[in-house]
Amino acid sequence: MRVHTGEKPYKCHLCDKTFSVSGNLKSHMKVHTGDKPYKCHMCDKAFTMSGYLNSHMRVHTGDKPYKCSLCNKSFSQSSSLQQHKSCVHSNRRPHECPYCGMTLKTISQLKCHVRIHTGAKPHSCRHCSERFTWLHQLKTHLLKSHSEGTWLTCNICQKFSLSEEVQPQC
Repeated sequence: MRVHTGEKPYKCHLCDKTFSVSGNLKSHMKVHTGDKPYKCHMCDKAFTMSGYLNSHMRVHTGDKPYKCSLCNKSFSQSSSLQQHKSCVHSNRRPHECPYCGMTLKTISQLKCHVRIHTGAKPHSCRHCSERFTWLHQLKTHLLKSHSEGTWLTCNICQKFSLSEEVQPQC
C-alpha cells in the first residue's frame, strides 16, 4: 500500500534517505558500512546486493535484453532504458528545482542539481572521514589518497582518467 501512498517511514540516520520497506533500509545501510558480500568471479568488483551482481554480469556477457522501441538501442538494465527514453525521446521537464526554478527531465537530475544549492555531500569515503558532493570526486579521492580504483589512458591524447560508467553518475 505504501507504494501507492508514497509513505516512506523508514529513514537512514546517516544520510536521511527514506524507504517504504524496512528491508530496503537494511540493504541501503551497506552503502555506509562498505559491506559488499557479492563478488564477481570475473573481475575484482563487489556489490552490496545480489541483484547488482547479476546486473553487473551483463558487462562480461554483453547481454542487453532491454531494447528501445523508438530507436532500437539496447541496454543491459531496464533502468538505463527508462532513463534513455525520458532523456533522449522526451522534451518533458516535469521536475522543478525549489531553489532556482530550473526544470529537469528526471528526478535523478533534480536531486543532483539541488546539491549545488544545499551543499549536500552524500558520498563518504570508507577509509577516512572525507565526504563528497559528486561520485566522481569520491572515486578520484579513493584513487589518489587510498590507491583504490583504476586509471585509464586515452589512446589518442595519452591523458589519464578514472574508470567511469558510460552514464555520468552523481
